Amino acid sequence: MELIEGAVAQLARFDITANLDARERLDRADARLRLHWSGGSALYRVAAKRGLRPATLGAIALRLKELGPDALLVTDHVSPPLAERLRNLGLQFIDSAGNAFLTRPALLIWVKGERPPERLHPSAPSRAFKASGLRVLFALLAVPGLAGQPYRTIADQAGVAHGTVGWVMAELTQLGFLAEIGGQRRLLQPERLLRQWVEAYARTLRPKLRLRLFQAPTLSWWHELDFAQDGLVLGGEAAAARITGIIEPQTVTLYGTKAASLRFMTKQPMRSAPDGNVEILSKFWGFESAPPELAPPLLIYADLLATGDARCLEAAQDMEGRLLDRFSG
Repeated sequence: MELIEGAVAQLARFDITANLDARERLDRADARLRLHWSGGSALYRVAAKRGLRPATLGAIALRLKELGPDALLVTDHVSPPLAERLRNLGLQFIDSAGNAFLTRPALLIWVKGERPPERLHPSAPSRAFKASGLRVLFALLAVPGLAGQPYRTIADQAGVAHGTVGWVMAELTQLGFLAEIGGQRRLLQPERLLRQWVEAYARTLRPKLRLRLFQAPTLSWWHELDFAQDGLVLGGEAAAARITGIIEPQTVTLYGTKAASLRFMTKQPMRSAPDGNVEILSKFWGFESAPPELAPPLLIYADLLATGDARCLEAAQDMEGRLLDRFSG
């Protein structure tokens, strides 16, 4: 409520008033917000989110698209580059610093470059959403029924120390994501947990995994190779293309070890490049997905959203549908 009220207060300088209803959720919205201006009004479905970053833009953009054409992002601060990207995606927003993009038949407001009145200090995330905790959450979300297994099994599947599982499970219980039902531990609110994991993965864990970046003259080879021979698995856009067939990859994402990346490089005409179109990240999980040459679907989905690219949103929506169907089944 405080975040939304702070952003709404900035609209007064445009002679816009608002009626806020945060009690009644509508289509997964955090609130309903009706804006009034001279000559018109509009009802928005609000997605409220602090700390917007390039790495989390894809996940936020997908949520806004799911809320429909009347979706409105309310946040604490939108930097000028992110403001441009949101406008290019056709996604409306307001923030508590006074930046805004609102477009209706009788209204157009476009403000960027306003700085927050004071340095923002977002609250520290739970340890479960930091790097080691995210590995555990990934395994719990990706492997059906794993939450009910012994901690040692969970640790092996997540690739973490046994002790890590203990405090992650305790925090998940405190956060309302885990409970014992009928003598068996079970995940609660898996859809909400999935969305929080995807955002935290892009922001916190993924940057720590990158081993190498290469530039390949073409990417025509990605669908012909058996990456498993080099100890690699395919993720990101290329893996999504194999599963959905609705995206043409512009980058190839692979997971493996540093040694595997060196072996792979000797077989392809590539050179190291800081902004290359082939990335190799450290494989951080201990279980096999099906098919084994592809990364787990949850990770492919997270890779798509981490690009923040409009191209990837359609494929991400398709992947999300498949993931949520599994949770509801």
